[in-house]
Amino acid sequence: MKGSTGQGGGPSRTANRGTNRARGRAQQGGYVPGLPETPAFTLTNAAAAAIPVLISVPHAGRAYPAGLLSALRHPADAPLRLEDRLVDQIAARLADATGAALLVAHAPRAMIDLNRAPDDMDWDMVADGGTRPFARLGAGRRARTGLGLVPRRLAGLGELWHARLPREELDARISAVHTPYHAALARTLETLRDTWGAALLVDLHSMPPLGPKTGPEAAADFVVGDRFGASCAAHLSHAALGHLGHAGWRAAHNRPYAGGYVLDRHAAPQRGIHAMQVEVCRAVYLDAQLQDPGEGFDAVAVSLAAMVQRLAADLTPMPRGFAQAAE
Repeated sequence: MKGSTGQGGGPSRTANRGTNRARGRAQQGGYVPGLPETPAFTLTNAAAAAIPVLISVPHAGRAYPAGLLSALRHPADAPLRLEDRLVDQIAARLADATGAALLVAHAPRAMIDLNRAPDDMDWDMVADGGTRPFARLGAGRRARTGLGLVPRRLAGLGELWHARLPREELDARISAVHTPYHAALARTLETLRDTWGAALLVDLHSMPPLGPKTGPEAAADFVVGDRFGASCAAHLSHAALGHLGHAGWRAAHNRPYAGGYVLDRHAAPQRGIHAMQVEVCRAVYLDAQLQDPGEGFDAVAVSLAAMVQRLAADLTPMPRGFAQAAE
């Protein structure tokens, strides 16, 4: 199946289509600024998941308003570099195969990065910034590299935008996309935990190739991140790594990706809510141009679906329908 691309292989201006195959009733929330008829995200199986797992996809959005593309210095290259290209279609296959809940963002990462905190912003790129939010200790660390709440620059491309971002536009992106997305994510995890006694978030991403795929130092196909043990019980991370390795994939743990804001905000292992980030190398499921599904797409989807099933079995401490006592 071909990916959703525009003329000349550029980014599509329509919302993601990869979630349509997932089972269960879909709920939509928020909206994409500049495309008011397009939801910011779709949530499927929120109340009827067959396993206590939520798969989230924050970086695969392809709903590009014309105004956003015209504001970019490199509208043909920057969006594709920022996207976790078509990983939402992998996620839809996982949800369809396992019955997991599924949360997919349609707003693109070029507009707002859902794996960054609202204060993780390079405020020098904001016009008429006004009062800035109170900054947490360490806030802005990723923004200083160019990949904050709104990405500012990319290696090889430099500055991404023609002009500074109006403050009211930033506020609209936060209220229309970021806030409702994370509210839906939190509610779904709480529902799963209350129903099953425990819940697991699999935050699904893709990564550029980390190096050659052959030889003794071959680069990883997958990276499982758990914030160095803070976001997920160790036996779950080890089960994920063991499953991928047994299936013949090269899997790394926490390096170079240990997880980000999604895990920091939503993981609470002490309350039965576990979370891991799973990065998939684009070279193993996309074509040579890293744009459309490649020969490995089905193999990746099958392996990840089996991994999700195993994690669900390892996670569940009690039968479905057991309501955990209020805390």
